[in-house]
Amino acid sequence: MNEVAHISGAPSAGPDLPELLSRVARGDQQAFASLYDAVCSPVLGLVRTVLRDPAQSEEVAQEVLVEVWRTAARYRQERGSVMNWVLTMAHRRAVDRVRSVQASAERDHKAALLERTPAFDEVSEQVENRLEREQVRRCLRNLTELQRQSVTLAYYRGLTYREVGELLSVPLGTVKTRLRDGLIRLRDCLGVSA
Repeated sequence: MNEVAHISGAPSAGPDLPELLSRVARGDQQAFASLYDAVCSPVLGLVRTVLRDPAQSEEVAQEVLVEVWRTAARYRQERGSVMNWVLTMAHRRAVDRVRSVQASAERDHKAALLERTPAFDEVSEQVENRLEREQVRRCLRNLTELQRQSVTLAYYRGLTYREVGELLSVPLGTVKTRLRDGLIRLRDCLGVSA
């Protein structure tokens, strides 16, 4: 009961694709419409399996069919069937789109990384500042305890000489002497010329 009845007596073989493509090569728009109807679904199906994005798949399928219209004269029957020729173009175009999308994503990723990477000058400046801080700390450790306290209070905490003297309970003249001697030793340690 599931038999298909054929009115003409023979099963329909579909359109003669080589003949249609030959007419398309001569600019026959009606032949292209028939060829389009015959190959559109297989082309779209193949492209969708590669791209998986319906919108991009439709776009690539359209590009392939436009390419068929433009390059129909290049088809050589001895190299394979029309359907294989069209599907080969579709597969290549779909793979090219995947590669293009991947390359674009990689470029965007690299650009984002470059935007987040500090400029070379910033990095080198940070390194220099860190090295200078370490050198100052090392030189401060070479001072006497009284010199280190006076320099730290005056230059790191921003206290005046008088405030340093009051905090350490020493006369103002002693604070000035400790600071002068401490700064001279720091200058020599850091290699700064006067």
